[in-house]
Amino acid sequence: MNIPTTEDIRNEFNRLYKDGIFREGRYGKTIEIQNAHFLADSDSIIRKPNYEYANREIEWYKSQSLFVKDIPGEVPKIWQMCADKDGKINSNYGWCIWSKENGNQLDYCIKRLVDDPHTREACMIYNRPSMQIDCNLNGMHDFMCTYSTQVFLNEVRSNVYQLDYTVFMRSCDAVYGYCNDCLWAQYVQSLMVDLLNKEGLNVILGDIIWNAGSLHVYERHFRWLT
Repeated sequence: MNIPTTEDIRNEFNRLYKDGIFREGRYGKTIEIQNAHFLADSDSIIRKPNYEYANREIEWYKSQSLFVKDIPGEVPKIWQMCADKDGKINSNYGWCIWSKENGNQLDYCIKRLVDDPHTREACMIYNRPSMQIDCNLNGMHDFMCTYSTQVFLNEVRSNVYQLDYTVFMRSCDAVYGYCNDCLWAQYVQSLMVDLLNKEGLNVILGDIIWNAGSLHVYERHFRWLT
């Protein structure tokens, strides 16, 4: 099955920019690809990641803290803008997959795969119906961008499985957001491979497939398009 790559997505953004095809948004013009579906074969689409910051963000995710003050180092302005009056947010992705409050999603997913490597139920659910209200509580502006992830173990040879990891997002900034989210996906995918191997399966890294209802570039980032 042919699937677009990150290079194909970058070329499509450049084409839309050249053709002047824009969409008005809350923060001005955007270039948007709706219902984007592609192979995340690179951790960047438009601009290379800030690996130092991405690693700090992953450390914060691992802490499961819902407060931006706990991000190691300087707190990025975007997180300050998202947080409520007390500095609280919804979108700590580590909290989403590890916390008891959100259903121990990673543990559930590993158990389903160990019980049945061919399962189609190995999903980690990040979002929730109450997000429509939770996103604005106490002055917050944080409607979680990721809906869920789904994992498939595909047998590549006898008793050897490839772990393919699928991301489903409501909204994804192609310049900064994608980079950080892709590095998080790579981290979780590698962690799952290690955990499944410890459970006695023989698992190797596979692909990451990206799906976003809205994949977009903000006007302030048009300078990186050609």
